[in-house]
Amino acid sequence: MRYVRVRPGDLFLSTTAVILAEFCKFSFCLSLIFYQENFSIRSFARHLHENIIAQPMDCLKISVPSIVYTLQNNLLYVAVSNLEAATFQVTYQLKILTTALFSVIMLRKQLSRLQWVSLVILFIGVSVVQLQSQGETKSDKVAQEQRPILGLIAVIVSCMMSGFAGVYFEKILKGTTQTIWLRNVQMSVVGIFIGFVTMEINDGESVHKNGFFFGYDWLVYFVVFLQSFGGIMVAVVVKYADNILKGFATSAAIVVSCIASMYFFDFQLTLQFTVGATLVMTAVYMYSKFVPTPPTPASMKNGV
Repeated sequence: MRYVRVRPGDLFLSTTAVILAEFCKFSFCLSLIFYQENFSIRSFARHLHENIIAQPMDCLKISVPSIVYTLQNNLLYVAVSNLEAATFQVTYQLKILTTALFSVIMLRKQLSRLQWVSLVILFIGVSVVQLQSQGETKSDKVAQEQRPILGLIAVIVSCMMSGFAGVYFEKILKGTTQTIWLRNVQMSVVGIFIGFVTMEINDGESVHKNGFFFGYDWLVYFVVFLQSFGGIMVAVVVKYADNILKGFATSAAIVVSCIASMYFFDFQLTLQFTVGATLVMTAVYMYSKFVPTPPTPASMKNGV
């Protein structure tokens, strides 16, 4: 994502990429629902009418996380445009902290002591990485044009939005029988609308002058594809994989980002960054590993 934002040449508008990603997600989830209805057009249309058109209040509830996610996706482009890919990847793990806090507040979720410790370690690790990032001397033109403070603010706000929207969405899923694919269709409809409003406000003049797909090439389309289906894959992982696997996947993503940054952007892997990234990966693993032990029927019966 960062490469397509800092490379030479015509720069695509991030607001259009957010809309396109939502449309891809909408099309994919709609296709899955069509498959679940055995490719019956009548059954498919009835399913959408009963669960979307006939339930406006339900769609209104789902619009809350949809609006938040759309705004968050726009902020992510601001973040990657102003932070090194590796620094962004590490800092973005603060979403674990915000998600945990919103889970405790909104879902009354219980965290183990080691999970609380891991959140402290996570915060320390991100702080170390950010202190290293702020102290760097910028040499190349792209780095000099970056605004790390703006990137940091964008990441922090994105993490807060991600935490709130994720927990809100989880709360909705627990209270209904609709599939996650249908929920994603509902969210995408609202997301596309909000995306167009955001585009018109921020980049309306440029879109009218140069067109919606100005600056697009195969690499931009590939990034949009990853952005779109990445969110869907997260839902699949949450449903079919355990937290430990998610923790390992996150750690692997940080390592890959570091390697890619060194190869594409001449990123210098310092001792301070290594220490901070290691703390973050350790915290991610701890938070995934040491979940609270659910109470046994016997202990619940005895009032323990």
